[in-house]
Amino acid sequence: MSNPDPPDQERTGREPPDQEQRDSDRPEQEQVREAVERSRSGAPAVGAVVRDRFSADEVFQRIVAAADEEVTSGSRELFFSGIAAGFAITITVLLYASLYASTDGHPILSALLYPLGFIYIIIGGYQLYTENTLPPVALSLERIASIPALLRHWTIVLAGNFTGSAIGAAALAWGGVFSPEAADAAMYLGTHGMETAWLDLFFKATFAGLIVAGVVWVEYSARETIARIVIVYMAFLAIPIGNLFHVVTSFTEMAYVVFLGEFGLFAGLTQFVLPVLLGNTIGGILLVTVVNYFQTSERRLESARFDGNERQLSIREWLFGGYAGRSYVPLIDTAGVSEIEESGTYRVLVPISNPRTESRIVDLACTLANDHENAVVHAVHIVQIPDRRSMRYGSGRNERIVSESERKMDGIRETISSYDIGCETSTVVSHRSFEDVFDTAERERADLVVLGWGDKQPWGAGPAESRIRKLTNNLPCDFLVLKDRDLDTSRILLPTAGGPDSDLSAEVARTLVQADGSDVSLLHVVDDAEERAAGRTFLANWASEHDLEDADLTIDDSGDIEGAICREAADHSLVIIGATEAGLLSRLVSDSLHMDVVNEVDSSVLLAERPSKRNAIRRLLGR
Repeated sequence: MSNPDPPDQERTGREPPDQEQRDSDRPEQEQVREAVERSRSGAPAVGAVVRDRFSADEVFQRIVAAADEEVTSGSRELFFSGIAAGFAITITVLLYASLYASTDGHPILSALLYPLGFIYIIIGGYQLYTENTLPPVALSLERIASIPALLRHWTIVLAGNFTGSAIGAAALAWGGVFSPEAADAAMYLGTHGMETAWLDLFFKATFAGLIVAGVVWVEYSARETIARIVIVYMAFLAIPIGNLFHVVTSFTEMAYVVFLGEFGLFAGLTQFVLPVLLGNTIGGILLVTVVNYFQTSERRLESARFDGNERQLSIREWLFGGYAGRSYVPLIDTAGVSEIEESGTYRVLVPISNPRTESRIVDLACTLANDHENAVVHAVHIVQIPDRRSMRYGSGRNERIVSESERKMDGIRETISSYDIGCETSTVVSHRSFEDVFDTAERERADLVVLGWGDKQPWGAGPAESRIRKLTNNLPCDFLVLKDRDLDTSRILLPTAGGPDSDLSAEVARTLVQADGSDVSLLHVVDDAEERAAGRTFLANWASEHDLEDADLTIDDSGDIEGAICREAADHSLVIIGATEAGLLSRLVSDSLHMDVVNEVDSSVLLAERPSKRNAIRRLLGR
């Protein structure tokens, strides 16, 4: 007789004994939620366990996820997004004035289409200043972004908003868009705001700031686009009905009146726009952002950022930003306090984009570090998140990113461990990979950064603006930038005209001679044949001063530095070029010596730069 079938677990609702024991160890709320998810019909025993809205912590996490992208955006992206938002507000002014004229100023009918411009902005993802009294401020409250970073963000967005609205106001004033009646209504709306008392404007704008920041909070609570549209429409409809003032709308109305010559620009800014700006800002920050922040729990960041709020800017960094260290904390940074004694340690930082393909740059870094006693190579796997749509925030997701990165870094650790040096690895996930290279170098007090350069590297593609902004400051340490073409150090070409950066190139070449037995050729370019003798004397003395007496000396009298390097590079496997006084801006984004050499030669190229006392202007523009 066969045994009876085991009872249907789903029908009886019983779990195997070991499963029951595991379930008993979990919080009751979690068990109830899982039971609902397993339910055959989907109907819970208690309706409250199925939530149709996000909790305060989850809303805050969504806001942080968006703010991470926004506060680290480049100035160009922010400014043009702000222009688009400012021009969209022109639609609001156009429709409000038109309906105001056609309804004889009816307080409700005239305002029915007022929210349309704001709907375009919020659904389209444009940057509006009053929206930014919440997300970036949330990062600053958590000490994830610095106060200077917040002020930079506000300034750029507000400038973009005013630029876009000024363009729109000019079109309304001089483009014949309005009917005569609508033009009169627009004139009334603009002068009405200017004739309102300063203090009244401030308090009316405070309530408007509360509404706008509240819209942002509630909008991030919504799960569907149609719900977001309804929320935005109803909230912004309250501004004209309540006779409140929004700063970008007010600026557009003021600009329209100024363009028609009814008021002066200075009076319009100080008597109308300024009190509205202050009121919107204070209303958004104090009445919404701070209040909503303190209704969240201490676990508000757990699902949005790795290690939550355990990683914060120091007070000095928070107050002074990049002037005191970092201005932003990456999404994920697994680097802890070094276990290796800092005193007397030579630290080499190696940012890595793809651990599987960048072993040669790690070998180079280890070779250079091995020339020093008590050296440490710290390999950092930098993962760039282009925008918030490419990353689903969640603690499990973050843990998986770190786990996968650690697995990929196994080969890097093996490479470093094969040398007689210390080894450290970590993972950084951020929207701004290139800046994080500098932040990590400063925080780790690195002596040398060895950086790969290429089209597939996060720091080798995209707008150069952020790179220039960071590089125009004094470098935190020596930098080597490698354009890797099957790196071979056997035959090295080192062009030199003297200077500290050529000193660094000489140190690298000397180390490779000792470690790999490399052959070194020195190149010096003069303007004509009459300078060859002086050039040879200079090059011989320079070689002697830098312990490279065995190097081959080549004098080129063409006066064409770039051409001379390219000609000589044909017989060499690696070209080491020191930075010049021409400035970083020209070398990175213009038709410059370094970039031309990198692109034209077939060998690997190593760019060397040593920190100097040149100020930002001189480093940017050269002599």
